[in-house]
Amino acid sequence: MQIQETSTAHRFALHHLGFRPFFLLAGWFSVVTMALWLWLYHIDPTVLPLHDMTSITWHAHEMIYGYAMAVIAGFLLTAVRNWTNVDTLRGAWLLLLALLWLLARIAPFIDQPYAIKAMIILDLGFNLGLCAAVLHPIVKVRQWEQLAVWTKLTLLLLGNLLFYLGVLGIFADGLRWGLYTGLYIVLSLVLMMARRVIPFFIEKGVGYTVTLTNRRWVDIGSLILMLIFLVVEVYIPMPLVSACTALLLFLLHALRMAGWYTPGIWSKPLLWVLYLAYGWIVLGFAFKGLSYFMSINPMLAVHAFAYGGIGMMTIGMMARVALGHTGRNVFAPPAILLWVFLVFFIGSVTRVLLPLIAPAWYTLWIGVSQVSWIMAFALFSFIYTPMLIKPRIDGCYG
Repeated sequence: MQIQETSTAHRFALHHLGFRPFFLLAGWFSVVTMALWLWLYHIDPTVLPLHDMTSITWHAHEMIYGYAMAVIAGFLLTAVRNWTNVDTLRGAWLLLLALLWLLARIAPFIDQPYAIKAMIILDLGFNLGLCAAVLHPIVKVRQWEQLAVWTKLTLLLLGNLLFYLGVLGIFADGLRWGLYTGLYIVLSLVLMMARRVIPFFIEKGVGYTVTLTNRRWVDIGSLILMLIFLVVEVYIPMPLVSACTALLLFLLHALRMAGWYTPGIWSKPLLWVLYLAYGWIVLGFAFKGLSYFMSINPMLAVHAFAYGGIGMMTIGMMARVALGHTGRNVFAPPAILLWVFLVFFIGSVTRVLLPLIAPAWYTLWIGVSQVSWIMAFALFSFIYTPMLIKPRIDGCYG
């Protein structure tokens, strides 16, 4: 649906549609928090208050429930509007939801005893608000098939609640359950969205006629196995079952990825960035499974999922969605995006693969990957900030 309103009277459009404030916040937040994480990891892990969270716990939580949730909010508030033809949040309510997210990110750095409780209230309030904002248009038009997406949002709310119960000392396994629930539900949501859009983007974007292969049994099997993997990896630990499930997920997603391949993607940065991001997720399942049978640092699988998979997928998706929804041509993206994606890919290789080759330099590889992340998101945010703030170039509202 195109709202029957123009943006010509507006100079400021950050409140027009969900992707605008949340992609802007996600980009710059990613730069600032990774720079802080670089400092905390390499120089002084005690320099900031952070209250009952260690610097590592804070980093993990904010990458999942801070950065990734901002991207998810921006994407879903925009996509659900397209799916349902019903307006999602805009105006003051949209900015209020973004403010809740932002204040929750700031709270742990306030050196006051109430700060952590304020963070909990603000962050869970943001989660609840996002769940309500996504559910309303789905229920209004009775698109019940979209409840699969909404269910994942509610699980992220529960995962965040578990994390905070762990921070408060109420639930002993809260930190682990909360962080890994968040990681794997975000991963599941990324895989669901990738299945919906990547084949479509490739078929429309390579510049020649191609029909990609999708297998329904792969779609169903991967969903069932992902649920089993979550349960036996996080809640009822069964290391052997988890490893075997991860290897089966590797095989299914590798088969799906092979069905999506066509050589034309390599000339289109907005295509290969998504394809390679999916490849990092596939590699993450392989590392996760093999780490049970071989001496592989399990954190390499985590960062194949998080850095290469979720990180690379989200920066690619934000780049494309923002172009399309500001009235720009997605088939003629800014040339500098090639370098943004290359820098990010180099950081992924450095974080995931080089520790296998030269583990003695592990700290160096972490530092290089941190700098690569900062550089890629700084370039992205510098390019996209004016697009996200200013009205659509075609005069439409959105």
